This record gives sequence, C-alpha cells and structure tokens, in this order.
Amino acid sequence: MNRTINSVGVIGAGTMGAGIAGVCAAAGLDVHLLDLTEEAATKAVERLQGGRNPAITGDAAAKITCGAIDADLARLAESDWICEVIIEDLAAKRALFERVEAIRKTGSIVTSNTSGIPLRDIYQDMPERFKQDVAVTHFFNPVHIMRLLELVPGEHTDPDVMTSLAAFFGNTLNKGVVYAKDTVNFIGNRIGCFWILAGLHKGLAAQKNGLSMETIDTLMSKPMGLPPTGLYGLVDLIGLDIMDSVAKNLRVNLPDGDRGFDYIDFPAAETAMIASGQLGRKTGGGYYKLIKHDDGTKTMMVFDLVNQDWRESAPASLDEELTDFKTLLQSDTPEGQFAWDLMSETFCYAANLVPTIADDIVNIDRAMRWGFNWAQGPFELIDAMGADAFAKKLTSEGRDVPAMVAVLQKSGHSSFYKEGQYLTTEGNYQAIPAE
Repeated sequence: MNRTINSVGVIGAGTMGAGIAGVCAAAGLDVHLLDLTEEAATKAVERLQGGRNPAITGDAAAKITCGAIDADLARLAESDWICEVIIEDLAAKRALFERVEAIRKTGSIVTSNTSGIPLRDIYQDMPERFKQDVAVTHFFNPVHIMRLLELVPGEHTDPDVMTSLAAFFGNTLNKGVVYAKDTVNFIGNRIGCFWILAGLHKGLAAQKNGLSMETIDTLMSKPMGLPPTGLYGLVDLIGLDIMDSVAKNLRVNLPDGDRGFDYIDFPAAETAMIASGQLGRKTGGGYYKLIKHDDGTKTMMVFDLVNQDWRESAPASLDEELTDFKTLLQSDTPEGQFAWDLMSETFCYAANLVPTIADDIVNIDRAMRWGFNWAQGPFELIDAMGADAFAKKLTSEGRDVPAMVAVLQKSGHSSFYKEGQYLTTEGNYQAIPAE
C-alpha cells in the first residue's frame, strides 16, 4: 500500500499539537489544525509566529487551515496522516478516534501523541482497519527544536505504517526516529524521569551531607556530558507539578517490582514546594529564582532544601580531576560518591530494560541523546567508563550486574559498541542503523 504523506490533520492545538502542525507546514505540507474552537486553533498558529525566535514564518502559517473539532472534523477525510494531540484522557481519546475512523480514507495513518496511556488501551475493541493503521508518534517539546521522535506500533499495526512514518519523519521532518514499545513513558521519559526522580532523593541526601545544590547541578552537567541545567535546573524548567503528574502516572503503570517505585514519591521538601506553589520558572522560582533590583543588577537565589529558606547562589567549583567523567565516577570524594550513586543507578535501570522498552541499546542511547540532550546515552557512557570497571564496582558494593552488562560479560567482549557495530541481546554484534 502507498502510504505517502502529503497532507496532515492535527487534532488539538495546544503547545504540542500546534508545534507538530508547525513543523509539518514548515516542511511544505498542507495541514488542518483543529481545536475546540477555530479561534483557539488560530491563536495557536499566531503563537508559533511570535517571539524572538518564531517556530514558523508567515509562508508556513499559510499552509495551516484552522477549524473546530465538532464542526470541521470531516475536513480530515482526505488527510494522509491524522495525529491526535488532545488531553491525556482515555475515554476522550477513544471517543475522538471513533469519530475519526468514521470519516478517514482508506490507507490513511492515525497516530496518538500520548505518552501516558498505553496504545493497546486506545485501540481496544476498535475496528480491525483502525488497529492496522494506528501507532504512537511521541514528539518532544519544543517540536521545532527537539530531534527525538519515538515511534511505537501496536500489536496489529501494519509494518508499512511504521516504515512510512519513519521515512516521513526522518526525511521530511528531519527527526531522529527511535523505535519504542508500548510500555509506560516509552524510552526517553522512562529513563530520563527515573534519573530525575532518583536524583531528587539522592540529591537531598547529598545536600544533608554537605554538597550544595550548585555543586550537584555542576556535577550533573558538563562532567557527565549532560545539559548545563543539571538536575535541579532541569526540574525548574519542566515544573515540579509536571514531574508530580509523571510520578503519579508511573505509579499506576509501572510493572510490579520496577526499580522506579523506590523513588516515585517526592521527598518531603519537594512535596512542600508543590503545596506552596513553588513549581519552577513558570511561577518565578522553584529551586532557583532570579531577583531583579531597582539599579538594574540581578541576584540568583537558591532554595536551600535542608534549611527550607532562600540564600544567594554561590558558584560551584570542582577540582580539575573531577571534571573528568571516568575519574569522577571512581572518586571516593563526596562529589564522586554522589555522581556514581545516581549515574550507576540510572545505567543499571536502562540496562535492565532491554528488550522490554526497546529491542536494542541503540534506540535507548539515541532516545537519551536526542530527547534529553545527553552527549552520550547510558550504554555509551558505560563504555566510556569501561564496562568491566563498571561491573567490578557494582560487584564490590554487593550490587547485581544488570541484564545487558551480563550479556556483554557472557559474550566475552569488552564494550557495547565497536567499529560501527552494537551488541545485541543475543551477545552478537550488528551494524548500527543509520540515523
């Protein structure tokens, strides 16, 4: 079947939906963008063109036709790809897809941008045609900047749907496609949110033992090849309320025995911050806040989690040797102990999730690089430390060697990657697929 995508229908004109419509229009496609009202969709397109760095130009905006879901859904009858981006509510999504199924043309592709609702629940009891043509296309915000696109099939999804979507996203929208499975939070958010939630617990313990928040964020940035926001700066950007919603979704959907349950409840300090409305940048301050003075100067303030009070930020400085990734993870300093504690826990989590959330290590590493802007993914970082050294340190602490590291050890090889190849779950090397 020819699944060429030339026209797109996007249902839901929030930040994500408008962003998807924008990148499609910027690529030259005709787009129908629907929301509860035509006015809401129109304003969303206007926002895409605003600000100092607009997501689209006027020429691209002209490719977007706005409408209302109830009045104009029939416009999507000839769309090649229909993308749902409404609220994370199963009943609402199923009701909408029943209407979409009634009007869409044969051969069209339908996707949901959900990250919290299993695809199998969405298509349950739907017609076979719908099951064959549906998938998840999980974009990351901001859509016009973030490269990651997680592509998730259902049990009945036709293979040509997946190949057509992958070709379209890679070639037309210039996205980095990773193939995930229909599991909670897919790849990027499953591992990235584990790192964040574990980091909040381990970070608070480290601060009680004398490490400053600034030091923790410094450790969780350049030395690790992570973005300069670090841990707490990233949560300020995301919003504590959003992380709270993520944690609640994980609590419902994580499988029994998952290591994530150890960190799923916020520390008391963060719970108090949420209760007081101290959520992050969008509320004027979370862990950090910038004070502007009448004379034009600015002061960065830090919320001391131990003393529950604001103080002036003090720049962190690391010994030169601790700026090296391998040295830091092997160091017995407080800085090294914290970095090892959090990163080794995250590496182990990722290494125990293959092939549950993805068939191979490549998709996991790419998801973290493209979705969270890590310079290297978990398996690349284990290689950088030395897989043997990583396993030996775990063993010396009485910790289990995770599944994929055990596969590596059994294979007799010393690294997950070598000469353009990656280690499979069977312990063999295969060529790394083109990005």
